[in-house]
Amino acid sequence: MPRPIKVRLLPHDPRWAEMAAVETSRLRAAASALSQVHHIGSTAIPGIAAKPVIDLLGVASDLETLDQQSEAIEALGYSAHGEYGLAGRRYFKFDDPSSGARLFQLHVYAQGDPSLTRHLAFRDQLRANPEVAAAYEAEKQRCAALHPDDSHAYSDCKGAWIAKVEAEALAARR
Repeated sequence: MPRPIKVRLLPHDPRWAEMAAVETSRLRAAASALSQVHHIGSTAIPGIAAKPVIDLLGVASDLETLDQQSEAIEALGYSAHGEYGLAGRRYFKFDDPSSGARLFQLHVYAQGDPSLTRHLAFRDQLRANPEVAAAYEAEKQRCAALHPDDSHAYSDCKGAWIAKVEAEALAARR
């Protein structure tokens, strides 16, 4: 696991959606295995603070084909990290070449993987419910205050809150 980095939350920036759309087009043009790419994570929720890293969720026809196209994604400036601790996922990151700051994270699952539904249900729940989004922002601020120098501890801190809202969002979809 990489070493923890500082947690920096910024006010929502409407340009994040534009950046996600441009990056989605680049990724889909490079890798035909990506049938869809969704903007997820806090940068996809209007009005809430977020770390300035855009999370993208890719849907692949199958992971074997995606793996064969991994070099095409890397040619865009991404580094490939395989499953990166989550079975059934392929993880890619894109860091700014000049500053080294993370700009994009691409999480790819095969069509039909339950993780796709889970991520999209959570995002859609926050987009549809401003009060839930505000509560998430408050949880993020709380965890950032507790763990300002440890992004891993920050993520762990939010885990129970996210799991609860994910469960509620999935139950509402049924």
